[in-house]
Amino acid sequence: MPPDDQELVATFLRDKDFLMFTPSSYNTLGLGTSQLYNKTLVYNHKRHGLFSFGNRQFDFRVKRRFPKKLTPEFLLVDAINNLDELAEDKNQVLQMVERKVSGFDQAKLKCAVSNFGSAATRKLFMRWLDV
Repeated sequence: MPPDDQELVATFLRDKDFLMFTPSSYNTLGLGTSQLYNKTLVYNHKRHGLFSFGNRQFDFRVKRRFPKKLTPEFLLVDAINNLDELAEDKNQVLQMVERKVSGFDQAKLKCAVSNFGSAATRKLFMRWLDV
């Protein structure tokens, strides 16, 4: 039986400090995204690049900071950080985020923006959150 993805990535990185998810997770936010992606993002502190293990593709990205677990607030910030990589219409996604932002826990969202948002993402959220 093949190892699960968590074990595989932990062995590859020789580290258990990483966050692994698929960009399809953005679809759970109700932003009108529906694309299915066949790669897995791995945020970590050691490796960068595309790696294939068996029939699976992993996109390793070195990040200074990332949460221990996925949260809706982190996913929202990360979706905007990676907006240029999404298959959906960028303007429509931005409009949906602007409409949906009030439905998120504002304190958690502000924290996620501050901790994980790129400069461009922070600028957008500052306008939407009236910070």
